[in-house]
Amino acid sequence: MDLDAVTKQSVLHAKPDGLILQYGTAGFRTKAEHLDHVMFRMGLLAVLRSKQTKSTIGVMVTASHNPEEDNGVKLVDPLGEMLAASWEEHATCLANAEEQHLPRVLVDISEKAAVDLHQDAFVVIGRDTRPSSERLSQSVIDGVTVLGGQFYDYGLLTTPQLHYMVFCRNSNGQYGKATVEGYYQKLSSAFVELTKQAFCRGDDHRTLKVDCANGIGALKLAEMKHYFSPGLSVQLFNDGTKGKLNHLCGADFVKSHQKPPQGIEMRANERCCSFDGDADRIVYYYHDADGQFHLIDGDKIATLISSFLKELLLEIGDGLSLGVVQTAYANGSSTRYLEEVMKVLFSKAAETKIKQLAKESEDEKRKAAKMLENIIDLFNQTIGDAISDMLVIEAILALKGLTVQQWDALYTDLPNRQLKVKVADRQVISTTDAERQVVKPPGLQEAINDLVKKYRLSRAFVRPSGTEDIVRVYAEADSQENTDSLAYEVSLAVFQLAGGIGERPQRGF
Repeated sequence: MDLDAVTKQSVLHAKPDGLILQYGTAGFRTKAEHLDHVMFRMGLLAVLRSKQTKSTIGVMVTASHNPEEDNGVKLVDPLGEMLAASWEEHATCLANAEEQHLPRVLVDISEKAAVDLHQDAFVVIGRDTRPSSERLSQSVIDGVTVLGGQFYDYGLLTTPQLHYMVFCRNSNGQYGKATVEGYYQKLSSAFVELTKQAFCRGDDHRTLKVDCANGIGALKLAEMKHYFSPGLSVQLFNDGTKGKLNHLCGADFVKSHQKPPQGIEMRANERCCSFDGDADRIVYYYHDADGQFHLIDGDKIATLISSFLKELLLEIGDGLSLGVVQTAYANGSSTRYLEEVMKVLFSKAAETKIKQLAKESEDEKRKAAKMLENIIDLFNQTIGDAISDMLVIEAILALKGLTVQQWDALYTDLPNRQLKVKVADRQVISTTDAERQVVKPPGLQEAINDLVKKYRLSRAFVRPSGTEDIVRVYAEADSQENTDSLAYEVSLAVFQLAGGIGERPQRGF
């Protein structure tokens, strides 16, 4: 490790005085002009991680659903998963080190993580469509090359596509070809095979309107459209030709504001969906005949997919249990439906057993097993992939002959509200139990418990943001009025007990 070369190169990517950032679930995110040194240093860290794991590591330059003027970066581990927690700490330490301490921090990380510095390193890089992303990607490359790492720059990619590339390279191509074309072929072939039966029945031509948030999803979906079977037509809106990234559009906007994005016209009972800026989130929605807006978010997406998988497993008949993993944000009605109606387990389903089951099915069960295999090929890629989520959903709706209204009617969501409270330091809040219980500051969880007792079918929790000094508040109850009151009261408790700054929370949204 040539520390002199690192020092000289780092001067060209100098850290602003006093800037402190923390690597969270979404990596680093802040205003793009503050990130040059972070990108350079994450290039350094990716090389060390690659050497330590003897694997290809990914670096994605994106700020996902944040405004266009922001940017960010996150590392992708060997199996396409998020960076290991212990290395998140290394990332934070390295990003915040003053210039004179940078060499020492690199040595410390190498020693603590037992990095073999003689091991080769390979890093793949992707970026979204933000104006700052190309320049910041070059800073990553500078960090990789100064430590002697090899790299491949994929250029413009969705975040899930970069995760796919990393996994393909580390599985020696067994998962798929580590190219954009390979990604398109893997997902589309599974979709076409899965829907062949439905579209051959002469079902009506299916059209889906997609809000691409003026982001990378528009470019990639436009390239991929011709792979789909004739039965599905995808119409792109907010495709980046005009309008700003994530401005008045995209999945986060639709979810937060409970209304359609700008730039898309909706007819009654017409299926629409929205991606976010880097195409790792998706929500569906429609207007009913009375003009009422209906949101179909991750809970109902999970329920649709789970019910379909359960039907296939029952056809195959091997006694395999189906599990569903939900976050704290899952609507209470969805949890009750999964527990009481579908009778699923709340644990991770064993993917390897399902694949093995599909391979070993008896002759009379091969049809269901083949469908299961295709849905798994799509579902494997659905962990944070808006495109594959969309294909899974469209396939299941076609096969089951469901309209968007029938899907929505599986159960009725409890009213819910999400709010943000600005605080001086988000680290004053610590949580446990999958972020549903506050450990500190003292008294906050007790205050939340007392407030929840005031309303029927209610619950609420708070958690610190992973990228900025805000606390996110979630509340649900039996009516929207009660939900909004609970959300306000919990927000006020956070403001008072967790160091709120700026304007105090106000009633009314």
